[in-house]
Amino acid sequence: MSEAQKSRTTVDIFGQTYVIIGSESSSHVRLVASMVDQKMREISSKNPSLDTSKLAVLTAVNAVNDYIKMKDELERLESELKRVKD
Repeated sequence: MSEAQKSRTTVDIFGQTYVIIGSESSSHVRLVASMVDQKMREISSKNPSLDTSKLAVLTAVNAVNDYIKMKDELERLESELKRVKD
């Protein structure tokens, strides 16, 4: 992918500004950043003594956990659909 196809999007996550460079649309990048910010704030409100690094790791763990659950559910539904089709 060439640099010309990549876009730069500036976002704010938990009070820090980041420039995200990638092929996704700016609106998609802003949505992702907003969801990360929201999850970090949610975890921080329940654990106010966490430093930013630990907060970021817990946010990543939560995100990957959600991803695995959704992936497993998708695989289950695809298997069920295949079974119904056959």
